[in-house]
Amino acid sequence: MTTPAVSFEVFPPRTVGAAFKLWDAAQALAPLAPRFFSVTYGAGGTTRDLTQDSAHVLHRTSGLPVAGHLTCVGASRAETLEVAEKFAEAGIKDIVALRGDPQAGTDKFEPHPEGFANSCELIEALAKTGKFTIRVGAYPDPHPEAADQQANIDWLKRKFDAGADEALTQFFFEPETFLRFRDACVKAGIDKPITPGILPVVNWTSARKFATKCGTPIPTWVDQAYEAAIRDDRHDLLAQALCTELCSELIDEGVDALHFYTLNRAELTRDVCRAIGVTPQVGLSDVA
Repeated sequence: MTTPAVSFEVFPPRTVGAAFKLWDAAQALAPLAPRFFSVTYGAGGTTRDLTQDSAHVLHRTSGLPVAGHLTCVGASRAETLEVAEKFAEAGIKDIVALRGDPQAGTDKFEPHPEGFANSCELIEALAKTGKFTIRVGAYPDPHPEAADQQANIDWLKRKFDAGADEALTQFFFEPETFLRFRDACVKAGIDKPITPGILPVVNWTSARKFATKCGTPIPTWVDQAYEAAIRDDRHDLLAQALCTELCSELIDEGVDALHFYTLNRAELTRDVCRAIGVTPQVGLSDVA
């Protein structure tokens, strides 16, 4: 089995305790030599400053590539590009460009009166600067707002045409979900990298709620397996086995990179990575 490249997503901490969890996760995962860490925005752009601060500190202390998330929510074009410029000044040359979720208290995304109307406009503006590697979101299952999966694929192609370099997918539970999506994208003329997003399930109850909110279908057999595992106190064993199997099958089908949603919890992600042959290569000595 070919050893894949890996990358890890973390979220910005809101408390001192959460900050320690983030840095502990970074310290545990950095030796696996990830392509990059990505640092998320909160829903509705609620953690913009925390995202900037966390990305800057993580980049400075680890010396590893960091990708800051950037959305169109709640800011003008000038304000959004100012955030991008601050990333660049801090040495962060990777951005995950997203439209973003609706702001708190609303059900539908509404652009800022002076802001970007959608992710494609944001991507195009970032690409014109020539300063960033631009990654975008992709949905192997239909996005809740997409008319159908073809519309989903057409929108992803627009993102690439606007200047995106790579797509990172929403998580999924069965390898066929991603493989069908990959084949459909190739058929649509998309030839840039599409990296599957992997969610190691730290807590099935939370993961199930998140999947439902995101419109990610939950196979019946997965639901039943976790119900039985929780009853038998084997949740963690099942989570590692299923995630490792998912990654292994993707690698067998030619996938050469995986993006893990860590939820700032390193243990399960690290164990899965080691099971698929991703072993420590470098040390991280000065994480605060």
